[in-house]
Amino acid sequence: MPEPSLPQTPITLTRRTLLTVLPIGLAPAWAAAQKAAPQPLPAVGTALPLAPAPLIGGGRFDPAQAQGKPVILYWWASWCPFCAQQSPEMQKLWAAQSGRGLQMLALSIDKKPEDAAAYLARKGYTFPAAWLGPELAKAYAKPDGLPVTVVRGKDGRVVQAEKGQLFAEDVAELARWV
Repeated sequence: MPEPSLPQTPITLTRRTLLTVLPIGLAPAWAAAQKAAPQPLPAVGTALPLAPAPLIGGGRFDPAQAQGKPVILYWWASWCPFCAQQSPEMQKLWAAQSGRGLQMLALSIDKKPEDAAAYLARKGYTFPAAWLGPELAKAYAKPDGLPVTVVRGKDGRVVQAEKGQLFAEDVAELARWV
């Protein structure tokens, strides 16, 4: 007598079922990756705390120096073609407005700090830049997109947040916050 056949149902790979079939060593890594959702841009009007940051080439970004001054946070990478277009404009802004009180912290997301340092030196950029390693990323979580530009107003709250390339006129307009 033939065995009764079971109804054939497609297997749906949900997180729960996948975690039960993944080898033990891979399950925690897969679950952690699923939790790392993209960060949204900070909302205008929200408080934006700053943390100390070691600068590429020496020195340190000190949040106390930024009290009562506008701060531009700029996430970038040496391999990003849109950052390559925006960074010269950020350098012009820094050169023109740092004497008027503008503070800036450019946060490189390059895999190695040496790549960011070499790029900055090759281009002659002097704006304050830090490498966004794992420790610094806890304080400055990168919003989704690249480049990302966030302006913290004199009162410590976000006044502007942009993802994607800013054109020359957009970067020049950031001076209005000084």
